Amino acid sequence: MNAKESVLERYSEGAKERQESLCCPVSYDAGLLAMLPDEIIEKDYGCGDPSRYVQPGDVVLDLGSGGGKICYMAAQLVGKTGQVIGLDMNNDMLALARKYQAEMAAQLGSDCVSFVKGHIQDLALGIDALDEYLQAHPVNTHEDYAALKSWETAQRNDKPLIPDQSVDLVISNCVLNLVDDHEKQHMISEIFRVLKPGGRVAIADIVSDQPIPENLKNDPELWSGCISGAFREDEFLNEFTAAGFSAVSYDKWDAEPWQVIAGIEFRSVTLTAVKPETGNNQASDRCLIYRGPFAAVVDDDGQTYVRGQRVNISEATRKLLVNPAFNNGFIDLSAPGNEIPASGCCSAGKSTTPKSSKGGCC
Repeated sequence: MNAKESVLERYSEGAKERQESLCCPVSYDAGLLAMLPDEIIEKDYGCGDPSRYVQPGDVVLDLGSGGGKICYMAAQLVGKTGQVIGLDMNNDMLALARKYQAEMAAQLGSDCVSFVKGHIQDLALGIDALDEYLQAHPVNTHEDYAALKSWETAQRNDKPLIPDQSVDLVISNCVLNLVDDHEKQHMISEIFRVLKPGGRVAIADIVSDQPIPENLKNDPELWSGCISGAFREDEFLNEFTAAGFSAVSYDKWDAEPWQVIAGIEFRSVTLTAVKPETGNNQASDRCLIYRGPFAAVVDDDGQTYVRGQRVNISEATRKLLVNPAFNNGFIDLSAPGNEIPASGCCSAGKSTTPKSSKGGCC
C-alpha cells in the first residue's frame, strides 16, 4: 500500500469510527461548536484551529475539509455575505459533511457552505468531472490518453474547480503534510493562484525539527498519521515565501512536541501569509515609519526599514505592510490626516529626516 492509498483508507475509517491516533489536542471556540452535530465533532482530525482567522464576508476555502467541522464553524463567522467551500478527495468524509448540510443551512439561516471533491495539490481539476469524462471516454489507446490530457488542460483553463483569484482566505487543518513531497510545491502555487490579491492563508499543520529519513517516509502508517510527510520547520516558511507570499510567519507554535520519533520532534504550528496586492511597485508618495522594537527589519524583497525613520514606498507595498499580518508594525503616514504632498521627496527605499512633522518623507 502506498502513501496515498494509506491516507484514503485511514481517513475513510476515520469517517466511520473515531481514530484517536489521528488526534492532536486542540481547543476550539465552544460557542462555534454548539450547533454542530456530535458526529462531526467526534470524527474531526486536526492539529489547530484555522477558523479563528475567518472574517465577516470572506470567501473561505478549506483544504482537506474532512467531515466539515471547520467549514461549519467558519460559516458562522463569514455571515450571510460570505461563502465557505470545503474540498476533500475522500468520499466517506464528503458524505459525512454533506449528511448535515441541509440541517446546518437551516440553523445558519444561509446555505453558504458547499463541498467539492478534488485534490488539494490540483485545485483546478474536479474529481467528479474527471470521473464523468472517463465513464464517457474510456482510455484504451494512446489516442484516448492524448484526448484525456487535452480535456484536462481545457477543463483547468475554462472550468477550473476553484477559479483564479476567487478566495479571500485559504485554511487547512493538518492536511498539507499528507501530500506527496514531489507535489507540495505545486500545491502551494495552487493556493497562491486561487487567492485574491491581498488574500490570506492560515494553515495548521505538523512540522519537524530535522530532515525526515527515507525509512520513515516509506512507512505508510506514519505518512497517513501526519508524521512522515511533515515539512521541516524552516522549509515550511521558505516554500510559501518562494511561491510569492509575503508576511509569512508562525502565528502559533506549540512548545511541546506532539510526538518524538527517532529523535525527531513533530509539533503543531499555524502558518499565516498574505498574497501581495498587484500594482506598480515603483516608489511613490506613500510613506511609512517602522515602529520597532528592533533596530531595523528587512522585508522579503530586501528593503530595510530602520526604526523611527521615514521610508518612501509604493502603494502596493503600503497596502501589504499595513495588513494586520504585520501586527501594526508600521505607522502609515499616508493615512487620512497624514497625507503626503503629491510630489513626494524621499528616494525609493531610502529613509530621510523629515522637515515637517505634519507629513511628507523629507
